[in-house]
Amino acid sequence: MNTGRHRPLAIGPLRAFEAVARRLSFSAAAEELFLTQSAVSRQIRALEEELGATLFLRGTRHVELAPDGKLLLSVVEPMLERLDGMVRQIRSTRGRRVVNVTTFASFASLWLIPRLEAFHREHPDMDIRVSALDQLVEMDDSEFDLALRYAAPNRVPPTAQRMFGEMLTPVVNPWVAAQARDGQAPPLSQASDLRQYTLAEEDDQRPSGIFLSWRRWLSLHGAPELQPRRWMYLNFTYQQIQAAVSGQAVALARLPLVYEALQRGELVEPFGLEGRTDCPTVYWLVLSPQGRARPEVVEFAQWIAEQAALTRQAIGEPDPPVDERSG
Repeated sequence: MNTGRHRPLAIGPLRAFEAVARRLSFSAAAEELFLTQSAVSRQIRALEEELGATLFLRGTRHVELAPDGKLLLSVVEPMLERLDGMVRQIRSTRGRRVVNVTTFASFASLWLIPRLEAFHREHPDMDIRVSALDQLVEMDDSEFDLALRYAAPNRVPPTAQRMFGEMLTPVVNPWVAAQARDGQAPPLSQASDLRQYTLAEEDDQRPSGIFLSWRRWLSLHGAPELQPRRWMYLNFTYQQIQAAVSGQAVALARLPLVYEALQRGELVEPFGLEGRTDCPTVYWLVLSPQGRARPEVVEFAQWIAEQAALTRQAIGEPDPPVDERSG
């Protein structure tokens, strides 16, 4: 039996390979790695012999990746990125407690980050590292301790803890609403009035995006064929909110993320409580296996749960059932 095929590759040649592949230059890679050019060349040759493959096509004045080199780079690059990130974190936070959180950008901007100052006042010895990623991360094999997700109940693991549900409501700048009331702008008291306004729409092509769309809201409020003065398509929820705050558009806002802006008077609901519409998607807290074993992560998760309870209270939502997914 040939065990050589199962022998793991040494990290040194992989580091040299990644540097040459990124710079497409043996000399530039050698300078970056504080090695001689011949040392880098030897590591690349050893790696090619180990793999039994050609990784680079070498010309007189240029270097380019061979097909097998491109394949290897697709794995090595993110692996080294993740390794270097973890090393930096360990070095910079030695002696401090760190919780690594992943969530989507709009939730981080509108809900999580505004609350972190209060958490840090209570826990000055704990650092929170937030990665705003719009793709889901597998928590069983991840450097993240905790995820704050947005999904239907059947799309989350059994260990997920429900934070609060979704509710949508049209919102506008208070100055726009005041002008509509005073007759200085088109009226804004019923769904059909929206034909006179710009509507900020989330540019989301996923199947779940239909639940956040103006088209669904208009259909539920008796104006399925309405066309506004114009559409403003935006990638992220927080961009829609910015458009509404600046008076450029009417946004269909996620109430759990904007109720504080409503309380502060930065936004108003032109249709009042009648304009609010439920949505089947839910906000969840998910702990990773390694996170559940760390007291600081559990402590932060408990604080998130307390903040979620305050959000449920503010939007008038009852506490969650024991297991919503089982229904």
